[in-house]
Amino acid sequence: MNRSKIVAIITGAISILLAIAYLILVQILDYRDMQPAPISQFDSTAVVSVITNDVLRLI
Repeated sequence: MNRSKIVAIITGAISILLAIAYLILVQILDYRDMQPAPISQFDSTAVVSVITNDVLRLI
């Protein structure tokens, strides 16, 4: 076999292994019970005032 064919086969095998590892990782992360972040820890008034000031500057 040519050296280029061997490199192509090795590269393809690595690519397939990475794809399988990625799919396994996605399945593991998707299986977790995800819960939304608690809203009580965020200061919503600061966010509103920053957005309001930026909009007023644009006008």
